[in-house]
Amino acid sequence: MEKQTTSIDTISKTCIAVRLRLLNRVITNFYDDALRPLGLKVSQLNILIVTARLGLARPVQVCDILQLDTSTLSRNVERMRAHGWLEVVPGEDARTQSFRLTTQGKRLIERAIPAWEDAQRQAGELLGDQGIALLDKAAKKLRADH
Repeated sequence: MEKQTTSIDTISKTCIAVRLRLLNRVITNFYDDALRPLGLKVSQLNILIVTARLGLARPVQVCDILQLDTSTLSRNVERMRAHGWLEVVPGEDARTQSFRLTTQGKRLIERAIPAWEDAQRQAGELLGDQGIALLDKAAKKLRADH
């Protein structure tokens, strides 16, 4: 029992996943709280931004860039289509329907920028320059490995 107690203490105090999930929830809440008046979540804004950069977005591309599974992307795209922010572009293969921003989606991004900037400031204050630098380093490593 002593070894188990020691292991439980070690895991509860040092688990990287637990600390990362906590940080993720706190940071995500900054963005979601800021974007809520626009009816938008940061996960949706990320999809809109990737779509804006791609012009015509293929689901596989967006999933790869954002590391999303196809069902998560599909659910979000459907919601954003219902809001009029995205439109599907019919192609030869119905399974891989590409999509793009609508005019309304482009306007939403413009309206979201001040809220995003506020959330970005809050996240930056929490993490500090050193935390942001470490995050950038880890993200670059992920992209290089992937």
